[in-house]
Amino acid sequence: MKKKLPVFSIALLLCTLTFAQSSKQPNIIVILADDLGYADLGCYGSEIPTPNLDALAKNGVRFSNFYNTARCCPSRAALLTGVYSHQAGVGHMTEDKGPDHPAYRGQLNNNVVTIGEALKSAGYFTAMVGKWHVGQEHGVIPSKRGFDQSLNAPAGGYYYWDAPNAKVFLNGRQLCNDTSILPAHWYTTDLWTDYSLRFIDTALQEKKPFLLYLAYNAPHFPLQAPQEEIQKFRGKYVNGWEKLREERYKKQIQLGLIDPKWDLSPINPNVPDWDTLNAKDKQKFDDIMAIYAAVVAHLDKSIGDLVSGLKKREIFDNTVILFVSDNGGNAEPGPEARYEGALPGSSSSAVYLGQGWAEASCSPFWSYKHQTHEGGISSPAIVSWPAGIPSSRNGSIERQPAHITDIMPTLLDLSHARYPAAYNGNTIIPYVGVSLKPAFTGRSVKRKNPIFWEHEGNKAVRDGRWKLVSENTETWQLYDIENDRTELHDLSKTNPRVARKLQKLYEGWYNRVKAEPFDKTFKWFYNYEAAKKQAANKLPSR
Repeated sequence: MKKKLPVFSIALLLCTLTFAQSSKQPNIIVILADDLGYADLGCYGSEIPTPNLDALAKNGVRFSNFYNTARCCPSRAALLTGVYSHQAGVGHMTEDKGPDHPAYRGQLNNNVVTIGEALKSAGYFTAMVGKWHVGQEHGVIPSKRGFDQSLNAPAGGYYYWDAPNAKVFLNGRQLCNDTSILPAHWYTTDLWTDYSLRFIDTALQEKKPFLLYLAYNAPHFPLQAPQEEIQKFRGKYVNGWEKLREERYKKQIQLGLIDPKWDLSPINPNVPDWDTLNAKDKQKFDDIMAIYAAVVAHLDKSIGDLVSGLKKREIFDNTVILFVSDNGGNAEPGPEARYEGALPGSSSSAVYLGQGWAEASCSPFWSYKHQTHEGGISSPAIVSWPAGIPSSRNGSIERQPAHITDIMPTLLDLSHARYPAAYNGNTIIPYVGVSLKPAFTGRSVKRKNPIFWEHEGNKAVRDGRWKLVSENTETWQLYDIENDRTELHDLSKTNPRVARKLQKLYEGWYNRVKAEPFDKTFKWFYNYEAAKKQAANKLPSR
């Protein structure tokens, strides 16, 4: 008669197997979405079907407090290097202000290393696919910054092979868009996934663990998707942006993603009431949101194809997938949005989401991409790693604050790579983030320093529960983010010492990273304190 193992022994055996699997160097995929708002995935409150990302969240961990830098290029620079974007030379976009402005050279400098350069030292095969946007026009390309293989767009701005501005580079060499080595009539979202799996096959042939940095350009403008997929969503957004953001807010509470005591932020007064629009404008905006939903749903479908490819190759379980977005939802060009072309959503059209739907994209928060209130800097973040995350953590929501600069130290921790003090004869700036790997299993991360933001004069600092924030022309506001993450109650007057301390910390950081003033504001901007006063009697009941 066979003896049964005690329950304790079985549990110990399972823990031992999990540890043995996770201590082996895992494969790593970092996925970056482009202009995806906090509330745009099903598992973050959206009605848009995203079953594949939802499945990763259900069988992994979601971060509810993951932050980006508020903008495209800076987030990419921070993700790639583990330092603030100003330190990497990309304090704004890719314009080069010259050597007297080291934080604004528009390209990765030589005093940082990328995740590709760092993980190569630990024996990883490294690949980059998708939107680069950290200085290709200045000669900074993936193959020169640590990636063994790459297929990339210099800066995005298109989806289809026949778009007038479409450019694709394979290992630094520009390809003809209709070359036979690319799929016929390609669409970028699927092209990036296709080549990701090709590069993974190369890593498997070389018998190396791999790092794949997969930077989709979806759902950035110009919004484009197959017409049959857009058609599925037409007519679903005729109730308008106010109702959509309220529905997403309620779902976020039901999911346990946000605290029910956080009231929904007021809608920006620049956004017209849906009921004041005429029928033609309502149809236009419904179609814009249908196109956006199709782009997001197709992104999810393509990520599902990637996951299926990993499972087919029997490498899914020991592959860490980290999914984030580069900034909050995009309000550009303003309340009017953009809806141009004979066939909106096609390769010859120009469709931008606009400020009304960006309100729903960033729910429940105030502000958008560019800005440093929570709507501009909050991102969905999902981690999947069956071999390393205990099944008891599946579907859990991790509430510790995390920042895009944490990705570098997390990958170092996972890969057992060493971060260099010098590289190619250059002194390397120490990374500023912390490893998030402990949070995968429910332990505390070792964050000692505040998190800072500056973009276009919009600024913020978060230290524990406290956040000090000011958009370019505003006065400083202080919020208790744990109790008021929608930033409705400014505590700067009742807690002046906390505000002064954080302001002093911010000013020291600002000088250290060589940030500079910015003298422009955008039409979607609205002073938050004034907006809250206007909306005092309009906040929806829960």
